[in-house]
Amino acid sequence: QVQLVESGGGLVQAGGDLRLSCAASGRPFSSYAVGWFRQAPGKDREFVAAISWSGGNTYYPDSVKGRFTISRDNAKNTVYLQMNSLKPEDTAVYYCAAKFLEIRIVATEYDYWGQGTQVTVSS
Repeated sequence: QVQLVESGGGLVQAGGDLRLSCAASGRPFSSYAVGWFRQAPGKDREFVAAISWSGGNTYYPDSVKGRFTISRDNAKNTVYLQMNSLKPEDTAVYYCAAKFLEIRIVATEYDYWGQGTQVTVSS
């Protein structure tokens, strides 16, 4: 089992920045790929970023590429999502998820999920 806890969400004005954290406990976190997803009211869960277990590979959709950066510190069992130049359309609950070894961009392929953290971007 891997337990994930997100933090760092909040209210920010458009153009502002936030850094989300995903802290893991349980099995060795360094063996897990991690993805960030978001879900706005009435919408499907959307892929935001993913990072391989080593941190050597990252993926982003076009909607956040160049604005969001995913990184990890395996010594701290934590993955980060740095979000810059935030837009009102980035408003959602943000979730981190973990999958053993294999990096994925589809939510249903992840095994463990956190409880989510709310990000609200005001215009």
